[in-house]
Amino acid sequence: MLARNAESLYWIGRYVERADDIARILDVAVHQLLEEPTADPNRAARLVLAVLGFDPDASADWDVWSLAEYLAYDRDVTGSIADLISSARENARGAREVTSSEMWECLNSTYNGLSDAERRARRLGPHEYLAYVKNRAAMFAGLADATLSHDDGYRYLLVGRSVERVDMTVRMLLSRAGDRNSSPSWVSVLVSAGAHDTYLRTYRGLLDAENVVEFMVLDRLFPRSIFHALRVAEVNLAELEKRPSRVGEQSSALMMLGRARSSLEFLEPGRLLVDLESRLLDIQATCRAVSESIAADNFHISQYVAWADANARPTVQEVR
Repeated sequence: MLARNAESLYWIGRYVERADDIARILDVAVHQLLEEPTADPNRAARLVLAVLGFDPDASADWDVWSLAEYLAYDRDVTGSIADLISSARENARGAREVTSSEMWECLNSTYNGLSDAERRARRLGPHEYLAYVKNRAAMFAGLADATLSHDDGYRYLLVGRSVERVDMTVRMLLSRAGDRNSSPSWVSVLVSAGAHDTYLRTYRGLLDAENVVEFMVLDRLFPRSIFHALRVAEVNLAELEKRPSRVGEQSSALMMLGRARSSLEFLEPGRLLVDLESRLLDIQATCRAVSESIAADNFHISQYVAWADANARPTVQEVR
């Protein structure tokens, strides 16, 4: 596969996943702000922005509508939902020979439908726009699974999606790492990840921070858990390498993924909440290093693509 096509599929996976996750996080935050009259909108909005890696003007006064404008509708904000969908579409436009017609049509119609969704949201509330993005992201994932050959291109798409999913799940958990074990705010993590119903069935309705963290970090079956996403990224990257080695030689990206996965797989019982924040930050740093390593090894010889910061689209940087 051409490097430019592999790169496009990798970033399509990341862009769509990030747009989906921002929509999920923002939807929960908007509902909480609208349902809790005593909540401080400015403080809550700044928490959401910090979780997502944005650093807005310190003097700005935020509310539900300005938060939605900034994170969802504004196409001039790098890393907003509208910007991410646009970037995914442009990558798909340049890689038409390795994507299915249904995938392209989904991204193209999603992009073209953002204006109508925004108009509905301004009239009825941000949920209209955010639900539209979540539904279209789910449709795209289903079309990719059903209409794309499960070859190297599909694996690049899955690796990108999985790396981004790990990063965003870590962000959700970091936002609550200092909360009380019995704090109801842990429910927002589950709802943001679409995990609330599955969690309740798994733990029979018992809400406890340790159980929530265990589920979101270690669960082998839930697709948005950190362990599951790390494992998907590791398996697909190993398939992409296809280089037999009698001594188990691997790329640096694969080694980092394996190290992060094994650190969770063989974690002693009861140790997950100990130094949780530092553990999550280590995993987040691993995601950045893995992305840079994949780009350097697979996409370019003299240049690579990486996030300029936590929320930005990739920018070209010289390898030193």
